[in-house]
Amino acid sequence: MTSEADGLTEAEIHALAQRMRALRQELRAQDAIAAESRGPVELDQQSVGRLSRMDALQQQAMADAEARRRQNDLARIGAALRRIEQGEYGWCSECGEPIGKRRLEADPMATRCIRCAD
Repeated sequence: MTSEADGLTEAEIHALAQRMRALRQELRAQDAIAAESRGPVELDQQSVGRLSRMDALQQQAMADAEARRRQNDLARIGAALRRIEQGEYGWCSECGEPIGKRRLEADPMATRCIRCAD
C-alpha cells in the first residue's frame, strides 16, 4: 500500500521500523531500571523525615508518570509496527491520505497527517 509516490520508500519504512524497535528496546530497559523508583515509600518517620518523605512521594509520583508515558510510547510503537506488517503504515487514520515523510521522520508512530492532527 505504500510506495515512493506516497512519500516513503520501502527502505525508508524499514529504517523507521528499525528505529522504532530500537526505541522500544530502550524504553523497556528504562522501565526495568525505573521499577525500583515506583515502589512503596517507607512510612518509618525515624528513618525518613517529613520533608524527605514528601520528596520521596513526589519522586514516586514522577516515576509513575514516566512509567505511564513509556507504556503509552510502547503501545504506539507496537501499533505502528503492526500497521507496517499490514501494509497500512503511513496513511492517515482520519482522512486516508498519506502522512508526510517529514512528519513520520519526526514521529514514526504518527497515525494522522498534519492537517488532521491539528
